[in-house]
Amino acid sequence: MADKAPARVTSLSAAKFMPRFEYGHMAQASVVTGTGEDGTRLGSGFVRMKDASIPWTVQYDEVILVLEGELTVRTRDGDLRAGPMDCIWLPNGTELTYVAVSALMFYAIEPANWAEG
Repeated sequence: MADKAPARVTSLSAAKFMPRFEYGHMAQASVVTGTGEDGTRLGSGFVRMKDASIPWTVQYDEVILVLEGELTVRTRDGDLRAGPMDCIWLPNGTELTYVAVSALMFYAIEPANWAEG
């Protein structure tokens, strides 16, 4: 594994949000760690969702901290609702739908390179 990047501060005010996958009209993200240049298996970043209903199967372990608004994660076992300063834990393999009228979140995932197979 490559050497790890030095410690740093990432400010939300400096975040550059980009559309996420085919749901870019509902979710935009700003990556903090896990780009491959960091030398870490931990992916993290900020996400904004607006009028979102996004089906997904989690392919990593994930923790979401809601900063603003409310996020509902619909799972087979029921809805998980989180407001400001609430966290949601999602283990790898969870089938879900992310639902939000308007929300700002911070996420952490492991491994960051889940899409590489």
